[in-house]
Amino acid sequence: MNNKFIFSLKASIILIFLVIAAGATVRMTGSGMGCPDWPKCFGYLIPPTERVQLEWKSSFSYNKNEIIIVNESLRIAKNDFISGDVFNEYNWAPYLKHDYAIFNAYHTWIEFINRLIGVIAGIATLSMLFFSISYWKKNKVIVLVSLLVVIGMGFQAWLGKEVVDSNLLPLKITIHMIMALAILALLILALHLTKNKKINLKNNTKIIYITSIGFILTLIQIFSGTQVRQFIDLQMNQYPFDHQLWLKFAPIKFYFHRSFSTIIIVTHLYLFFEFYKKNIIPNALKILLIFIGLEIITGVLMYYLDFPITTQPIHLFLATVIFSAQLYLLFQLKLTNLNQ
Repeated sequence: MNNKFIFSLKASIILIFLVIAAGATVRMTGSGMGCPDWPKCFGYLIPPTERVQLEWKSSFSYNKNEIIIVNESLRIAKNDFISGDVFNEYNWAPYLKHDYAIFNAYHTWIEFINRLIGVIAGIATLSMLFFSISYWKKNKVIVLVSLLVVIGMGFQAWLGKEVVDSNLLPLKITIHMIMALAILALLILALHLTKNKKINLKNNTKIIYITSIGFILTLIQIFSGTQVRQFIDLQMNQYPFDHQLWLKFAPIKFYFHRSFSTIIIVTHLYLFFEFYKKNIIPNALKILLIFIGLEIITGVLMYYLDFPITTQPIHLFLATVIFSAQLYLLFQLKLTNLNQ
């Protein structure tokens, strides 16, 4: 069962990467309210593709919690029923969690695919927890970490509901993102515990210190990126058809985020130099340097090409890989004896 656990663990990591990228796509395209309810979409497991499907129909069988749009507001079915010849208000209740009542098939299906990937990721983590039982006698930490991942996924699902119910409150979106990184951190820890690849260095305190600083710097950069993203969201709403105005009157946090990348790349080049002196270049560090370079390139493209729609999800995906590689490197340096 160990091989099945490792397979489900790696699948979970890949799927969490995809969930984060899909979430960034949802945010970039403004599709967060494509499904106004949760966990279904307009009360359906498979969302509608046309507005006409959400209009009231006579002699039609409605199920409880299915949603229609009436006079540009949402109505939700109180119970299962078959409609009569005329609309009966008694069968419907106003949807009170928010007043967003717009159907856009493009936004709906982007949000639906995002949720679908999340469900698949949840199934993968449940499988990982089941197969982790094979490690119980050898290393109980792996089982406990797997359990925390599943609990985290449940909490993340609840956060997703809160994001929708709040009509995309920026603070809740940021918390949602932070929770995704926390789940990913647990998965990276589990991966390290199964592989336990040690980096044998004498007097490696300096390298651990630099690696830790680099990780903290990346966390600061990710957080500042969420703040910039919130600002861009507001600009997108204010100037939806003029990308050049999205950075008009950009706040100091934008310039901080842009310039801070220089500190991050210098820190990791210095880390590379320290490893080079030891004649050891870990694969995680190689990945770090490559993806930091790619991250800076996508940042430049967003700035000079007025935020092409594909660059923002890629930018966040690269940041997630950098975060994961840094954690794995830290675990290799500091936690190699945790499962002994």
